[in-house]
Amino acid sequence: MLSVLSTLKDRVIGKNVRVVFPEGNDPRIVEAVNQLAADNVLTPVVLNAAGNTEFHPNVNVVDMGNDPRNPALLEAFLAARAGKLERHEAIECMKQPNYYGTLLVLTGEADGLVSGAIHSTGETVRPALQLIKTKPGILRTFGYFLMLKEDLAYIMGDCAINPNPSADDLASFAIESAKAATMFGIDPKVAMLSYSTNGSANTEDAQKVKAATLKAKEIDPNLAVDGEMQFDAAVVPSVGQAKFPGSTVAGHANVFVFPDLNSGNIGYKMVQRLGGFEAIGPVLAGLKKPVNDLSRGCNSTDVYNLAIITAAQALDA
Repeated sequence: MLSVLSTLKDRVIGKNVRVVFPEGNDPRIVEAVNQLAADNVLTPVVLNAAGNTEFHPNVNVVDMGNDPRNPALLEAFLAARAGKLERHEAIECMKQPNYYGTLLVLTGEADGLVSGAIHSTGETVRPALQLIKTKPGILRTFGYFLMLKEDLAYIMGDCAINPNPSADDLASFAIESAKAATMFGIDPKVAMLSYSTNGSANTEDAQKVKAATLKAKEIDPNLAVDGEMQFDAAVVPSVGQAKFPGSTVAGHANVFVFPDLNSGNIGYKMVQRLGGFEAIGPVLAGLKKPVNDLSRGCNSTDVYNLAIITAAQALDA
């Protein structure tokens, strides 16, 4: 296990953080939760498990249809939706493991949720947005990736959720990404990425990133954030000094905020596939309680690692 994840694991181990896995009928989930339980990393709560599956004794397998907490969960569901659905509609939604698991997190019966091995991002994120919702002052949740290779660690976002974020959105992504970096033991230096560096292009797209940078600095004057800047100016010291003189971020960035989902998703995949980095995520940020989305191409190690991150987020919530 890479050092960043090993440090997180040491932090959460034995803390009895309860993480829900709604996809208990998937072999990758079964393997991961059994290992998590055996390692005493966290307490897995498994939904929708196949009847003949063997679980570690420390895995909490929940029978959704016969859970005595169902009446209380239903009332919590109706209260959270505030008249936006009828009782019979809520009952039907509760038959879906992602909604059920999110309700356990909402009501404090669990501390976080990991799904997405067999569900789409929308199916994982939608219940969280409807029930758990975003932190005060956060307009949108977003998805970042932790990119790891040997002793290198970077944060990249938004790479998963928002096609065309506003300047306000990008500013909040910068703030939350920096907090995520700190959780991973990274001293954040945030680059607000663009095809322009320090005013080299005076277009609407470049100005949006510049405005986002100023907003992020207003929100947190102590945050090391700069932009707009191109990727080479963000990571190559000589280029950063030439294109953005005086910036403490240019040439030394380790947190990258992309201007839109196209560039973010393409960017992290290029770093992953051509640069040989391990991409862990997307990790969702901005929610009141952690809910995280696996790739449907994940393996059991991916599940294990994302569960550790989810547990760390829960401790910080």
